[in-house]
Amino acid sequence: MAASAALDRARIFAASFRQGTAPFAPFEWILAGRYLRARRRGGGVSVVAFFSVLGIALGVATLIIVLSVMNGFRAELLSKIVGINGHLFATPIDRPLNDWTDLSERLSKVAGVRAAVPLVEGQAFASSQYGGSGVIIRGVRAADLDALAAVSSSIRGGTLEGFDDGTGVLIGRRLADTLGLQAGDTITLVTPKGSSTPFGTAPRTKSYTVKAVFEVGMTEFDQTFVFMPLAEAQAFFNKDGDVSMIEIYVDDPDHVGDMREPLEMAAERPILLTDWRQRNRTFFGALEVERNVMFLILSLIVVVATLNIVSGLILLVRDKSSDIAILRTMGATPGTIMRVFLINGALIGVVGTLSGLGLGILITLNIKPIQHVLFPGAWDPTVRFLAEIPAQMNPKEITAVVVTSLLLSLAATLYPSWRAARLDPVQALRYG
Repeated sequence: MAASAALDRARIFAASFRQGTAPFAPFEWILAGRYLRARRRGGGVSVVAFFSVLGIALGVATLIIVLSVMNGFRAELLSKIVGINGHLFATPIDRPLNDWTDLSERLSKVAGVRAAVPLVEGQAFASSQYGGSGVIIRGVRAADLDALAAVSSSIRGGTLEGFDDGTGVLIGRRLADTLGLQAGDTITLVTPKGSSTPFGTAPRTKSYTVKAVFEVGMTEFDQTFVFMPLAEAQAFFNKDGDVSMIEIYVDDPDHVGDMREPLEMAAERPILLTDWRQRNRTFFGALEVERNVMFLILSLIVVVATLNIVSGLILLVRDKSSDIAILRTMGATPGTIMRVFLINGALIGVVGTLSGLGLGILITLNIKPIQHVLFPGAWDPTVRFLAEIPAQMNPKEITAVVVTSLLLSLAATLYPSWRAARLDPVQALRYG
């Protein structure tokens, strides 16, 4: 029965060859599928094909996961840095910002500006009975503090009510842990910019009540920032009614360059404008370089996996040499033989790529549960800035990874397919 069925298929193929068929006809797909199936004599070929699929799948999945995690890092760090620092910074040039009330109002009315926050900033030393730490004090108004969603929405203890009264400060969670403080306790702040005396400037020391504790999720900010009422900060740093800068928050942080001209015109006085990209150029530049290098290195995994397709197809060509000779004597053209093996390699590439795509997306969507289950306590936020592994998939990047994998897989099939098409029937029968 099996021999009769094989003879019938051979007659069908022969009829197809005599009548002429279009490229990639159904019988070419049937042959390609049969050649990929394991047999007792050609089992090694199927094993190589399996590992080729596995290698491509793992390479594609790894690329998607790593790129998504690095995109998540950039987005998370950007949201933390920009969320608490602002997008543009207006600082004085020729005279202090003693007109900060009118200036901030004019800047806030520019189209595309979400808020203009005047603030006083200075360094100090914070201490309690349990220890001390260097901090950055930022004097802001209560209304402006409410507008900083990264801070106002991350209160972990206490309240912001009565913040403008000047009786308390807002500190970060890690600073509170370092000093052993919580809401309601007393913190002592020391600054070298104190009152002037005949013997020089005397340090100023003052104690404040901790009104609330915030946690934005970035260790550097939670450890060093202390928010103080604006009027109190002016007195603490001898600002005499002026401010250090005006932070400007815009609707589109990625296009802050377009906001410079209208802001300078609205200021109606000389100011120096810098943006978040200038202040963090080295940091985000390093992230971009690391991301590009990781993409290049991990792409080699896919390249190595596609090379397995070459070796697998060469083994398949040698294993099926007698079949190739019979097909050629039945009328199959070199193009037909080449397309059969092209389909073989393409099937391996497509299956491996799609499997890697599904695996990569699945792991990326569940990266945080996987982190907590497989690596509990291994993610130290004091070292890596963030408390959790972030991930953000970019459809364009995923498409580029999939297309690259498919093209590499297809390119890997060209030489073995060409070699199969060039095989002489007489020589093929000798190999068989």
